[in-house]
Amino acid sequence: MAKFITAAEAAKLIKDGDSIGVAGMGLSGFPEEVICAIRDEFKATGHPRGLELHQGSAMGDWGVGNAYDGWDLTKRETPLDVAEVGARGLSRLGEAGPGLVAKWYGAHVGSAFALRDQAANNQLESWCLPQGIAVSLWREIGAGRPGLLSKVGLGTFVDPRVEGGRMNQVTKTDVAELVNFNGEEYLYYKSFPLNVALLRGTVADENGNISFMNESIINEGLAVATAAHNSGGIVIVQVQYLTKNDTLLPKDVRIPGILVDYVVEAKDPMSCWQTEGKYWEPAFSGQIRRPMGSIPTIPLSERKVIARRCAAEVKSGYVLNLGVGMSADVGSILAEEGYIDRITMCCESGMIGGVPCALPNFGSSYNPECVVEHGASFDIISGGGLNMTCLGMGECDGEGNVNVSKFGPRLTGPGGFIDITNATPKVVFCGTFMNKAKLAVGDGKLTIVQEGKGKKLVGHVEQITFAGKYIKPGQEVLYVTERCVMKIIDGQMTIIEIAPGIDLEKDILANMDFKPAIAKDLKLMDERMFSEKWGGLDELFNE
Repeated sequence: MAKFITAAEAAKLIKDGDSIGVAGMGLSGFPEEVICAIRDEFKATGHPRGLELHQGSAMGDWGVGNAYDGWDLTKRETPLDVAEVGARGLSRLGEAGPGLVAKWYGAHVGSAFALRDQAANNQLESWCLPQGIAVSLWREIGAGRPGLLSKVGLGTFVDPRVEGGRMNQVTKTDVAELVNFNGEEYLYYKSFPLNVALLRGTVADENGNISFMNESIINEGLAVATAAHNSGGIVIVQVQYLTKNDTLLPKDVRIPGILVDYVVEAKDPMSCWQTEGKYWEPAFSGQIRRPMGSIPTIPLSERKVIARRCAAEVKSGYVLNLGVGMSADVGSILAEEGYIDRITMCCESGMIGGVPCALPNFGSSYNPECVVEHGASFDIISGGGLNMTCLGMGECDGEGNVNVSKFGPRLTGPGGFIDITNATPKVVFCGTFMNKAKLAVGDGKLTIVQEGKGKKLVGHVEQITFAGKYIKPGQEVLYVTERCVMKIIDGQMTIIEIAPGIDLEKDILANMDFKPAIAKDLKLMDERMFSEKWGGLDELFNE
């Protein structure tokens, strides 16, 4: 039977060198109060130290004015002190300085700023691996299996022939091993023992059964708890509420009490945010359904043009995955155009149906029709269950390689990017053509007011998150910007469309570090995409 303890008592259970597993996305599922107690214990005593930290998704807080959507403190419905914004999540473990964490594994590490800076400064070892691999590996550990054999990651920076998943110079070993099985190349991701699971739910009963009642995401908490318990470790779960036995419906229990050793009832409600931007949105967790008209639309800009062009690739009946940042805006476009009921959108977090959110609520969806566990979501994805995905594009090169995972000292990681692009028949990358360009959109055309200062179409990407040479037979890959659309045709990056108002030579080719092919039937992007109202999906949706 689980013991009920304080966060400070939980922190004292962590030993030097322990391997720690956490589950969730953003702040969903994140045990903020327990993590802060571990930080405080280290500050006071110097222990625990040398921890080995394992996470799947980004588990942090992008803070004020992040590069994705410019959200700020005023958008929060529950005020926070400015010093707190951007510090929540796993960044807490870096606040006490180096030494608490010695090894850090994760699919996405970019939002844990203090730890990310330590990794960039070679103060801890750091690896990134595909998110689907990370969250699926917990089940292999829990079941006592030796690891995962997968083609996911071949040709990318995770491949030991490239970078082995290493994110800094002090990291020397590879995250995966290249093996030959039945005459084909695979990557082998090895299992490891887990000493401690640090998790969060909404409600715990007296036996330690855990409900995710107000959580938006049914994360990988069950798998992490199983991995720790069956490795001989301990499971600590932070919750918001306690309830008597026999008051939780059996099917609402997401982590059974037989796996839970300790329960911490949070004393501070601010340690139980549903997402980074919402303390609690009942339309995320299924208690209500928001009218579609109440879902915010995005203003006309180059960002909206890009999202509209991506939406033009969607067909009726598609199962569509949307990534973080600009690609998440495609859902807003489909809702605004009135086609939300003719496709099914999903997020790799496990949200199926509804309208996926951009930051600061990425991973959640308004009005989902189904929510599955994180690992089950990647089973659907990796087995080919999607028709199309739309993902961001930090930079790309002449081989069609895309980087979203590392830009100089800014370490990010791939998230689910590698898994999703490996298995999806139609992949659409999107992003602005140049960094920091000032553009005007309107009257059916695009105008460059001031040219950008940084190229995104480069000779060689800094890190390979998507490998253009590993495109599968029959897989369609497009690259959508506000100035042009490119496609890999016969192994070559080819411009197939340009925006109205844009000069091919001056505005596009002169700002690329590689020479693309030009389609013989080069087309003009739909002029209506550059106007306040679009209405162009009718003739496209049923093609």
